[in-house]
Amino acid sequence: MDADIGESEAEANAEAGLDSTPGDDLGPIDALIAERDQWKDRALRAVAEAENTKRRAEQQNNDARAYAIQKFARDLLGVADTLERALAVDLGGSEDPAVANLVKGLELTHKSLMQAFEANNLQRVAPEPGEAFDPHLHQAMMEQPSETVEGGRIVQTLQPGYALFGRTVRAAMVVVAAKGSGGRPNAADQAAGAAAYAAAADKG
Repeated sequence: MDADIGESEAEANAEAGLDSTPGDDLGPIDALIAERDQWKDRALRAVAEAENTKRRAEQQNNDARAYAIQKFARDLLGVADTLERALAVDLGGSEDPAVANLVKGLELTHKSLMQAFEANNLQRVAPEPGEAFDPHLHQAMMEQPSETVEGGRIVQTLQPGYALFGRTVRAAMVVVAAKGSGGRPNAADQAAGAAAYAAAADKG
């Protein structure tokens, strides 16, 4: 009788899973966790790849646009240069209304052209005196001593440059202060500017 009761309890426990040891079910659980982690890793990789693809597409799109309008933009730079030279002419204080209207027309034309350049990401590069020389954006035409500008920095912009989508279409032509120029040079800034100018000179 007792044996029959024990067998019945054992069968009931077996059906309910009460007689199984804690480690028996860890295999399937570990497999599920591993599979979950694998899918999570795949999802993260897919998101990263999508972001990289998006960035590459944007860069390719910008490159295509820049290539498509680069020649046209370079041709228009001559028009901008001509307008700037015309506006720089000394009229000797002329009060002739016709001359005043002409100057005003030139100014409006130049302003409209600059706005069109900016709308198409063609940025004007015209460094001010004292700015650091950047070999990627500036072309040193000469160097001269300066009492106000530190050596290796820009003294004057002879002709503005332009950059399209961050790429130089035409480098700005500049005059660079000779070594030892400036009343109170900043050693670190002067060294950086001089090094950039020296590197550009070596390449030239």
